[in-house]
Amino acid sequence: MNDKLYDNADSFAISFDEVWENIDCEDSQLKIDKVFEFLADHPFLVSNPENARKLAEFRIFSLKKFQ
Repeated sequence: MNDKLYDNADSFAISFDEVWENIDCEDSQLKIDKVFEFLADHPFLVSNPENARKLAEFRIFSLKKFQ
């Protein structure tokens, strides 16, 4: 799916999860920032950065997906 990026939360979540797993950083907020740098051209992050951050924080802190 890496070759197809869509301007929606599902596409962003998939990309976010893939990148998150490959970044080595202990600080969650800093790690989110690093993931966002890597995904800077993702259509959902470009068009809706506020919701992209909320989605990332929800996945990390509410779902405890990566802890």
